[in-house]
Amino acid sequence: MEKSDLLQQLRIDRSEPAPRVRGSGGAWIAGALVALLVVGLAGAGWWWLGVAKAVEVDIATATPPSAGATGPLAVLQATGYVTARRQATVSAQITGTLTDVLIEEGEHVEQGQVLAHLENTAQKAQLAQAQAALKAAQAQLAQAGTQLAQNRRDVARAEELVGRKLVSKQAVELARTQVDAQSAQVESQRRQVEVARAGVDGAQVQLDYCTVRAPFSGVVIAKAAQPGEIVSPLSAGGGFTRTGVGTIVDMDSLEVEVDVNESYINRVAAKQGTEAILDAYPDWKIPGHVIAIIPTADRGKATVKVRVALDQKDARIVPDMGVRVSFLEAADKDAAQAAPAPPKGALVPSASIVQRDGKSVVFAFEGDRARVRPVVPGQTYADLRLVEGIPAGTRVVRDPPAELADGARVAAKPVSK
Repeated sequence: MEKSDLLQQLRIDRSEPAPRVRGSGGAWIAGALVALLVVGLAGAGWWWLGVAKAVEVDIATATPPSAGATGPLAVLQATGYVTARRQATVSAQITGTLTDVLIEEGEHVEQGQVLAHLENTAQKAQLAQAQAALKAAQAQLAQAGTQLAQNRRDVARAEELVGRKLVSKQAVELARTQVDAQSAQVESQRRQVEVARAGVDGAQVQLDYCTVRAPFSGVVIAKAAQPGEIVSPLSAGGGFTRTGVGTIVDMDSLEVEVDVNESYINRVAAKQGTEAILDAYPDWKIPGHVIAIIPTADRGKATVKVRVALDQKDARIVPDMGVRVSFLEAADKDAAQAAPAPPKGALVPSASIVQRDGKSVVFAFEGDRARVRPVVPGQTYADLRLVEGIPAGTRVVRDPPAELADGARVAAKPVSK
């Protein structure tokens, strides 16, 4: 065979189709569909977690600073609660069964007003017995007094007859002795009347204990018992004995107690002016002043308790309301005329300022989105900080999470009660 024939045999004939592997095309298509499905699910999950589902965050409102002509600057801010200096849980002074309760929550009561009655059958019987004993003692006193008067008349007659020598001196002395003995008997019986009268007074007091009265004027904030329940001034244990009928608060005694960090307590002084803002009414500023700084610190919280008086009384202020108190710098009339203008910017919680790309920013709450706003931080006032770059009234995210991005959906966390 020639060399050209050998080369011809080694040449590949491309006129015949290449052999196909059964099933390879269907597997490739199925794999592609599975890959597309995985990518679709991943995209949907990313959309749900990153776009559709809103991140719950705490929201705070930027407040305007004040200084100069607008008023003294706040040197410190602290949070606390409205408390009542005069509050009492009213109870009976004896143990007994309630026959009626005449109060309801929110009702205003006056001092001495009847709040409830206890079963008083036994106390009435004791009072009647004491009154009868008093009448018996008084009758015996009258009898002894009558006998004493008779003995005195007998002495007068005996003294007259002894002068005429009709009776002996011994008879006169005996009559005088009877007068002295009867006088002592009358005095003893008079003391018995006093004892009986004291018994009546004691029985009347026990009967009065069956009527529960308001110790002072105020508002009922809790009704603790119902008719038919047993009330006792002492805790008897179990769930069948009540220790109080209701709780009354003197609304004129409301004040604020705040915890001030011990690092800033040197900024607070007695009679220092304050400005309180209730959480329930953020646009209402209530003037006040410092009553006292409690001379002890809380070791666990590193705080000192400060009592603040509210100079305005209002029915909207109720006990246990949350409140933010600004302690104001001392006013100076000469300095007030040349006082500087209020500092520019707004006060926001220090925790709302975070770093993004080397810049200080806050996340503004706009609609349902968080928007990055660059700011320039300034002076610090306790837990607030003055910033420039956003106007007062802007709602910002307090302590934004690290994964929060510009344009992310956010929702305000519900306020806990």
